Amino acid sequence: MTNKILLDSQRFKEDNSDDSIFYAHPRFVHHLDEGFRLRLTQLYRERIPSESIVLDLMSSWVSHLPKEINYKKVIGHGLNQIELEKNYRLDDFWIQDFNKDQRFPLEDHSIDYCLMTAAWQYLQEPEEIAVEIKRIIKPSGELIVSFSNRAFWSKAPRIWTDGSDLDHINYIKSVLISQGWKKLSHLQEITKSPRFLGLYSSYGDPFFSVLASP
Repeated sequence: MTNKILLDSQRFKEDNSDDSIFYAHPRFVHHLDEGFRLRLTQLYRERIPSESIVLDLMSSWVSHLPKEINYKKVIGHGLNQIELEKNYRLDDFWIQDFNKDQRFPLEDHSIDYCLMTAAWQYLQEPEEIAVEIKRIIKPSGELIVSFSNRAFWSKAPRIWTDGSDLDHINYIKSVLISQGWKKLSHLQEITKSPRFLGLYSSYGDPFFSVLASP
């Protein structure tokens, strides 16, 4: 049973048109800077063993997984088929709008690691998604939700647009806790982006990640 904790007003988004329309055209660009992407890849390198079955939810043409590691299987999900077809890390993928249908076409306890990058901020039914991830992830598995301070703001619900970075961390944790997730932690870091001749800029996109196990 899903424990709803958001108000209807917190699920409201400025652009309430069908998400499949917004994501109909592929975007072959990086939405987060190099400093963030390097930190994310390093996190995956540290936490995800090569024998893992990995699920990349709300993915695109890149998954940010370490190039040198071959995983047992990488499954992707998203809204743009062209982007997902270009993602060389995916062994399989499916298309689904999570704001309309939250049931995953995956078996219980079939996934070792579930990844969400710059994605949670677009969920209008996060409680249902938290339940589904808990259903499909193995008891020894882990959910890694990573994000920065960027978004397509018109497509993000009010719970996200009205909150600070710390609010976002606490919001994700509160949803997971409400659906029975037990082991939670988070990372909150400043990144630096590489520049010419190996120099680094003062700041990159801030890096936030919530890690959770059933």
